[in-house]
Amino acid sequence: MARILLLCWRDSTHPQGGGSERYLEHVADGLAAAGHTVVYRTSRPRGAPRSDVRRGLAGAGPSSAAAAGAGAGVTISRGGGRFTVYPRALGAILLGRFGVGPLGRLRRPDVVVDTQNGVPFFSRFATTAPVVVLVHHIHREQWPVAGWLVSRIGWWIESRLSPRVHSGSQYVTVSLPSAEELVELGVAPERIAVVRNGLDPLPDGVRPGGPGTRADGPHLAVLSRLVPHKHVEDALDVVAALRGTHPGLVLDVIGSGWWSDRLREYAAERGLDRDQDRDRDRGQDGAGPRHPAGAVVFHGHVDEATKHRILAAATLHLMPSRKEGWGLAVSEAAQHGVPTIGYHHAAGLRDSIDDGETGLLVDDVAAMTTATERLLADSELRDRMGEAARRKAAALSWPATASAMAEVLTAVTEGRRVTGVIGGPPRRGSSPPDR
Repeated sequence: MARILLLCWRDSTHPQGGGSERYLEHVADGLAAAGHTVVYRTSRPRGAPRSDVRRGLAGAGPSSAAAAGAGAGVTISRGGGRFTVYPRALGAILLGRFGVGPLGRLRRPDVVVDTQNGVPFFSRFATTAPVVVLVHHIHREQWPVAGWLVSRIGWWIESRLSPRVHSGSQYVTVSLPSAEELVELGVAPERIAVVRNGLDPLPDGVRPGGPGTRADGPHLAVLSRLVPHKHVEDALDVVAALRGTHPGLVLDVIGSGWWSDRLREYAAERGLDRDQDRDRDRGQDGAGPRHPAGAVVFHGHVDEATKHRILAAATLHLMPSRKEGWGLAVSEAAQHGVPTIGYHHAAGLRDSIDDGETGLLVDDVAAMTTATERLLADSELRDRMGEAARRKAAALSWPATASAMAEVLTAVTEGRRVTGVIGGPPRRGSSPPDR
């Protein structure tokens, strides 16, 4: 059995943790369940323990916990903040080579998975073990949010330095469009493997979406971290544009993040914090509206069961993010027969959404508005896409994802490189394109 070190700047307990962290945690669960020694090194937010050992780390679904229960669990090692997590991890790796420090139990790992969320850990400078670079997507569109200086440095590291430093390393990404982006940065196609996202089963007590779960009126849903590059404002614009022709239209925003207050302000600016017939519904005495509910509901962070009940009630799911590696929310909505409308340029959505079959891909917010109106008006087309999306989601599982990653790690420890889609039916091409 192998000793495996997983590096990621966050885990799912981090206040800003998201889908990429859940991906690696599910992989960790599967590897530990198979008997491997797995350590997940990450940052330490305020109040988090320096280390713990957990079974069923991702734990959102019963199959995940059951699978992890067969192994010794995953050791979580934490240290550092947003920027210091990187040097702290490298220091821990170096100390671990001598059997001391937070990674002392690993000593010299057999393989390291270095997650590049914009920038990698550059762990190959601290370990003699083979390094697998995990990239969900390229951050070209997101870097400007970090400010002029940080964005220039970050993009240089991601686009120039990292490909050179890891010129001999195996890469793993989660979709074929993301693989294409890596090739554009100079990564050799024969060193890029695609290991797609899995999917948790529905929580106990939650019915899959259907006629008995849908809301009475048209409901749009957005499932996302509330940060600028997710562009939830576009979904608010869609609702503002369609309220006149679709009375009672509601947008359910599921998720939290530091951009939440600004989104609430924007919703108020667009008049979405009040009923569209507010003035007409006022009594002669000027009393408040009889229907005070607005057109957008910010649910914040919710538990898994609540999240799925909101999705099951939705008519459509909107994904206005500018960039996604895969778009896990697309698959979670699909579990309820809810098709997604997203952006073609968001890379991974071209893999998670089959345009015209399981949802629609568009170019801008105006086209998203048109596509939303089209599907709201055509229930037959909407239902057909929703059922196709449900079938696609049914083929995804986290055990399959973990098994595929294990296949890649085994090859790397044997000195081989792998390419193409691993452990799943190929879609729209089975390997990254040639340069």
